[in-house]
Amino acid sequence: MQYTSKPYQQHRFINADGAVESPLPDYLDADFLLKSYRTMVMIRTFDQRVVALQRTGQMGTYASCLGQEAIGTGIGLALGKQDVFLPYYRDQATQYLRDVPFQQQLQYWGGDEWGNHFTGTAAQDFPNSVPIATQVTHAAGVASAIKIRGEKRCALVTCGEGATSRGDFYEAMNLAGVWQLPMVMVVNNNQWAISVPRSIQTGAETIAQKAVAAGIEGFQVDGNDVSAVFDAVRHAVNKAHQGKGATLIEAVSYRLGDHTTADDATRYRAHDEVNAAWLREPVKRLRTYLHEQALWDEQQEQALLDACKQEVESAVQAYLQLPDQPVSDLFDYLYEELPVHLMQQRQAALSKAAKAEGE
Repeated sequence: MQYTSKPYQQHRFINADGAVESPLPDYLDADFLLKSYRTMVMIRTFDQRVVALQRTGQMGTYASCLGQEAIGTGIGLALGKQDVFLPYYRDQATQYLRDVPFQQQLQYWGGDEWGNHFTGTAAQDFPNSVPIATQVTHAAGVASAIKIRGEKRCALVTCGEGATSRGDFYEAMNLAGVWQLPMVMVVNNNQWAISVPRSIQTGAETIAQKAVAAGIEGFQVDGNDVSAVFDAVRHAVNKAHQGKGATLIEAVSYRLGDHTTADDATRYRAHDEVNAAWLREPVKRLRTYLHEQALWDEQQEQALLDACKQEVESAVQAYLQLPDQPVSDLFDYLYEELPVHLMQQRQAALSKAAKAEGE
């Protein structure tokens, strides 16, 4: 697919009915589509299980990625191992594809910061960013370092459409344009920034056209079409590797669940709107396409569901058996050398914890 500086046309290969709207290039072959589908089903299985854990008091507040699996999957499959990923809080799929196991993701959402201690492919990736848009300025810094070092890699950062109203976002994007940084910004436009709808988030016709002010390439893709997301990110990453500057990608999706498990979206969203969005969701869309191409059947579907449940449940049980973090962790990772007054607090906290354990 050809990308241009005109950000108004939404790029798509497979439409909501599972039919081909634009011819798929050779690299979007059966192997790619099957891997994408298996990944999205795995992530949805994980997502549903984590929500259940939270509802039963076994997990902290959790941000579901329901309905947005295609974005994380497309990014994860397009990013190179040498690239640096700066996630926000709905990037379970990308992290999974970058070898962050489910047990570790569960640790993070359970309040254990060791869940952000990545290894392997994700060793230089940043932790999940909960503050809105701060990760975009971090990405500009990473991309600057990459450019100074002359490395053939890029920094890819994700955020929601609400983050594009923040000064951090504009400042980082402007710097990326001025310095021609190897940086890719993917905005998950899921239509809702907690309870603020897209319609009153910005006066811009598209999020993608915000790139125009920064002098970088920007375009919009169907975030429910994993092939379109992958193709767009692949284009942007390759461009960054070649020293041709930054790209803003707006992936249009819909947040089918609550903002987090601390939210109740029924208080501000109409049921008809959500029901309509379910007709466009990414997993069913790709499954329909695979069925029509005789690449998938009910037997394969059941086998996949069973395998996903087994992998997710194994990770859940491993997480539940982890020991609690020692109270000393509150102090030991904040300073290179702990101040005297905090040494006293640390000792007092340890004594209190030991006493509570002995009771």
